Amino acid sequence: MYPYHNRIKQRVKNKELKSYEYVEKYKSISPCLILYFHTEPYVRPIRSHRFEEYELILENL
Repeated sequence: MYPYHNRIKQRVKNKELKSYEYVEKYKSISPCLILYFHTEPYVRPIRSHRFEEYELILENL
């Protein structure tokens, strides 16, 4: 299984994060936090049950 969140957190730590936004719906995910990166894969959606975890990471950038 691909360590989705571990890999995303590592990319944030490596300063690959370009920006992020909350959207009402992204594909089948509603609501969604979208993380945009400088490197591929460029877009990573985050489901709402993980918002709190990512907010802590994002506020410390």
